[in-house]
This record gives sequence, C-alpha cells and structure tokens, in this order.
Amino acid sequence: MGAQRPGPGAPGAKQGGGGGKANQEHMAQWMERHSNLSPTDQQHALENEPGFRDLPPQTQQALRNRLTQLNNMTPEQRRRMLERTEILEHLTPEQRQQFRTSVQQLGMFPEDRRRLVARAFHDLREMPQPQRQAILNSDRFRSQFSDPERNTLSNLLSVEPYIPVQRPNDAPAVGK
Repeated sequence: MGAQRPGPGAPGAKQGGGGGKANQEHMAQWMERHSNLSPTDQQHALENEPGFRDLPPQTQQALRNRLTQLNNMTPEQRRRMLERTEILEHLTPEQRQQFRTSVQQLGMFPEDRRRLVARAFHDLREMPQPQRQAILNSDRFRSQFSDPERNTLSNLLSVEPYIPVQRPNDAPAVGK
C-alpha cells in the first residue's frame, strides 16, 4: 500500500509536550488503518512506525500497553476511549495539564466524595455556562462540597466544552 503517514513518533505520542506535529497520525486514525490486522500484527506495525524506536523505552512500552488495552476493549469502549483521546490531543498543553491535575485530584478524594463530585460534574455539564456558575457559587453547593472539590469541578468544567456530552442516541464524534 502507500507510505506510512506518521511523522517522527508513533501515533498519539507527544514530543516536547506540544500539541502534536501536523504530520503525526492520531491514535484513532492509526487504529482505523490497522483494524484489519491481528493484535500481534498491530504490535509489529506499531514498532515499525517511523520514530518509534527513537522514543524512550518507557514511552514505547506505554504505547504497546495502550494498544493492548484498546484491543481488549469492547468496540463501544474502544470508540469512547479513542474519542476522549482525540479530544485531549486537541487541547493546549496547559489545558491538558489542568485536566490531568484535576483528574488526579478527583482520584485522591474518598470514594464516596469522588462519586458525589463525578455526579455533580455530569449534572453541571448538561447546563448552560451561566447556570453552572450560579450553582457552583451557590451557598447550597458550597455547603455540600469542600473548596478542593469545587475547585476540581470548576477545573474539569473549564475544559469540558472540548468534551462533548454523549447521549445514547448520539453518533460517534470521531471522524467528523
């Protein structure tokens, strides 16, 4: 077939912490192009991507692990994961770091609080921005959530416009 399109680095691998190179193929595109291969052949194709061997060993292993993880998912799980990955690839480095930090903070909350914050996130993201802010700043909300919880919610919601709300009847966003 044709020449491999990815530039330096493997699909989805970031170099220098930037938003990716213009000639670098995204993970969803790479997976689509290699969907006809067995998982073993996909691993070989990944390892033969231009620049793959130039990546640090831990990055190479992380990419192999991600490919294995994707191949072990149901088609619906894989689609959702690739959509989220594609969305994150379009964030600025600052937004991506803010998102990662907020997700880490969320993970440090006790399980019951984590569930409550996650439920609030899902409820708030359905609302228009002015209504969100009014609720986040309300006395009721302040009494229900601690400052770190509200801060995490606020940070996640500030990146949220890039993460579309998926409803059961929505068509996949990848490739649009």
